[in-house]
Amino acid sequence: MTEILVQVGTEERVPPVGRVVEHPAWPVLKDAVEEIRPWQSKDGSIDLDAEGAPEAAQVEAAVRRVTEAVEQLAPLLPHDAEYHEALVKDLRRWADGGFQVPDFLDSLLAFQPAASREDGLQHLVVFPMYTQNGNPDRNFEAVVLRMVWPDWLAELERTRYDNPLFCGITFEDFTAGYDTNSAVLFPETIAVREAPERFTWGGIFCDREAARFRAVTDAAVDILGLELPEDIAAMVHDQERCEQAFVLWDMVHDRTHSRGDLPFDPFMIKQRQPFWMYGLEELRCDLTAFKEAVKLEAEGNAHGRDVQYAVLFDRMFRFPVSGDRVRNYDGLGGQLLFAYLHKHDVVRWTDNKLHIDWQRAPQVTNQLCAEIEDLYRAGIDRPKLVHWFKAYDLVSTYLAPHPGSRWAKGPDALDLSQPPRKLVDDVLPDEFPLSMFYEALSKKLKNVIAATKGITADSTERVAA
Repeated sequence: MTEILVQVGTEERVPPVGRVVEHPAWPVLKDAVEEIRPWQSKDGSIDLDAEGAPEAAQVEAAVRRVTEAVEQLAPLLPHDAEYHEALVKDLRRWADGGFQVPDFLDSLLAFQPAASREDGLQHLVVFPMYTQNGNPDRNFEAVVLRMVWPDWLAELERTRYDNPLFCGITFEDFTAGYDTNSAVLFPETIAVREAPERFTWGGIFCDREAARFRAVTDAAVDILGLELPEDIAAMVHDQERCEQAFVLWDMVHDRTHSRGDLPFDPFMIKQRQPFWMYGLEELRCDLTAFKEAVKLEAEGNAHGRDVQYAVLFDRMFRFPVSGDRVRNYDGLGGQLLFAYLHKHDVVRWTDNKLHIDWQRAPQVTNQLCAEIEDLYRAGIDRPKLVHWFKAYDLVSTYLAPHPGSRWAKGPDALDLSQPPRKLVDDVLPDEFPLSMFYEALSKKLKNVIAATKGITADSTERVAA
């Protein structure tokens, strides 16, 4: 196995040929997209006969400004020439067809960012799409982004964490759909006539993840009176180090969905399951990244320790108190991690201060990962419903179920003559409510978390407790 030694923060990014966002055509494109977005319906179409609808000529003029701006910016991005040509054609076809439900399959297939992962490489992306954890409607969005692919990460991907579709990315600028909590760019969100046979890329904005992590962690540490080791405190206050930690975490997490003893479709596509199953899957992937980070630290990779505490703090401080309480599977995973560490005496809440046993934290966190992996391994030989109950048992060992839960009462409380998917209806929206600790923390962190909406590396100063 190749040993990789790195010096954190020393990677040099490729100098830009010319920043797209500094070209005069970019604000023109952005403004035109922002003009189009409010006219669109949920499916991306524009009903020209609706009350208050724009004139067709007005929409055509806005689309023309978009296509002309793309053509002016394209020379800055010769690696995306095929995509931008297809994009202009898709935009014109949408206009010629009377602005019906958009179909951008041709331009989607032409966009191949994972084929050329070069650190600092810019991309200009325009698609009708929804933004995960952002805008649920398929409105047009325009995004300028940069690839994050330093040599050390490329070497790790090549030698031990193969993930040819993964793209670490950062924002340069974006339209309103990304002025939200969305930190991903996924091809399945784009409006197309039919889904392609396979997706060939997936992007995660590590700058937003890092900036959000830093803001929430800094506030939580202050609120909880937690004393951080000097190197971890330095990491929390270093945007570049956090970005590098997140891009490594995400790369390992992403590939883990299809690796291991999996009793079901790794992404659980078209499967109706209780939300704790999704929570355990996401936590398994995060804890696998944690486990690999422990190995990397032991080998001398400076990013390994950063990833461990990015996982711990984001999972314990932000996940449980973010979003609503309806089937919040990421929140469930964060609660489970904290409760597990607490019951194994790694974290203590004493005298209104949080204490962490930094020496035992890696070992006990890996222990939780092993318990989930054992659940999965045994699940291969179990019927679906039995597997769900075994998973419930694991979670409820550490988290108290809602007192009104039928699932907590066991199989005799459910109508087992129904198919498993119907029994999901008996799961409460908040099957595992927040503990008193998290209820209190949620009230103190809510303003900080709300302020991270749309955050980027350049906007962290606006977030305050």
